[in-house]
Amino acid sequence: MQIVTWNVNSLKVRSDHLEDLFVGHSPDIVCLQETKVEDSKFPREVFDKYGYSVYYHGQKTYNGVAIASKHRLVNIESGIRDFQDDQARVLSGTTQDGVRVVDVYVPNGSTTESDKFQYKLRWINALINHLRDELNRHKSLILLGDFNIAPTDRDVYDPEKFKDQVLCTNLERDLYQKILDLGLTDSFDHIHGDDGLDRFTWWDYRMNAFRRRQGLRIDHILISAGLMKTDVSVEILKSYRALERPSDHAPVVARLGKP
Repeated sequence: MQIVTWNVNSLKVRSDHLEDLFVGHSPDIVCLQETKVEDSKFPREVFDKYGYSVYYHGQKTYNGVAIASKHRLVNIESGIRDFQDDQARVLSGTTQDGVRVVDVYVPNGSTTESDKFQYKLRWINALINHLRDELNRHKSLILLGDFNIAPTDRDVYDPEKFKDQVLCTNLERDLYQKILDLGLTDSFDHIHGDDGLDRFTWWDYRMNAFRRRQGLRIDHILISAGLMKTDVSVEILKSYRALERPSDHAPVVARLGKP
């Protein structure tokens, strides 16, 4: 299986880049975030053209998640169980092989002093409860998306600058660890560790951040224990950040082989 997560920051604006991903990499599953399109106006034709079934949970202007798959998924669910949320941030489905795919767009949090940050903390705690239930139901699970959390100082170009700032607070990092403690592995970190590879997946549009390599790693693919026993590789497709009118995020792709 080849599975991709990508915050496209507007599907309509980035549809040609998505087509390039379909042609150049032919992933089995693509999980998108920040599609920014309501369901009634979702551009299904882009996915039909390349033979993908597509499932989506969106809203106008903000948020939105979608899963495209070469093979039909079952048990499609949107949102977090037992958590009332009017924002389109979670979509889940199960492959024919029984792998549960959970696509998430975690709230940004704005600033640590804001109500949005408190919402983010409540949201992640609700997600943890949801995932605990999902893992009880599904032995094989992949959680992926834009987490809006840089898990360690290695995932930030300037740790001192971001110290105690949103995306990098101890509160957020502790919650990220609680997600891992459910039985999930940060696939990129597990494979690449301290190998010195450029780890970033997001670069601000301002201050020429991409060219200056001033980024953060906030897009993750977390894999349950059974699936991590397979042959796994993970790559950040940074070339997509260098395209004309790019998303501020690069796609991340994980390739899972047979046990």
